[in-house]
Amino acid sequence: MNSHLKGFASGASLGGKVSRYRNKQNIYTQGTPAFTLFYIQAGGVRLTTRTKYQPSAVTAILGVNDFFGELCLAGYPLRMSTAVALTASSIRVVQKEKMLEILRKKNKTSNSLVAYLLSSLQKYQDHVAELLTASAEQRLARVLLRLAHLDEDGPAAAEIPVLNHQILAEMVGTTRPRINLFMNRFRKKGFIDYDGGLEVHQSLRKALQAI
Repeated sequence: MNSHLKGFASGASLGGKVSRYRNKQNIYTQGTPAFTLFYIQAGGVRLTTRTKYQPSAVTAILGVNDFFGELCLAGYPLRMSTAVALTASSIRVVQKEKMLEILRKKNKTSNSLVAYLLSSLQKYQDHVAELLTASAEQRLARVLLRLAHLDEDGPAAAEIPVLNHQILAEMVGTTRPRINLFMNRFRKKGFIDYDGGLEVHQSLRKALQAI
């Protein structure tokens, strides 16, 4: 979560109401009208997107202090993904008009929100583009780099919790056996290591061009 937004931990300043969702309960589905956005106060959310020629793929795993559904602010009339609670969650539902009112105030808070929302939009567009143009192996490499928060100027390696390969398959938009194949290949090439957690190396980024 962007550190600039930690001040919203209570979410009260955003207005709206808090709704509670059960584990695996749908929050909204792709293609339905988009008049609200959401702020996670407790729990977690998984976003999945289905394209015409690809299976449904996980486009984001979100946690406390994250927003989602913000594409409505950019004029998208319909939901571009399906949002499902990963666990019992408390989520503040904010009307689009209320958020636009906050953004128009042009203060430190609104500036931080604008920066966060623009970053989220760019990440969403990049991920959907990858689903359409990149191979499954390339998509897996990029997902691992994102989860490890390894940008080009970051450390040589970073550790993340070992993820169930079925979850990775859903994030990438492929099958679990193919994820097993790719992960074994990455490990043999030294791009990742298992030692309690999953260590992702910067070399995985350089290998994207060779995949």
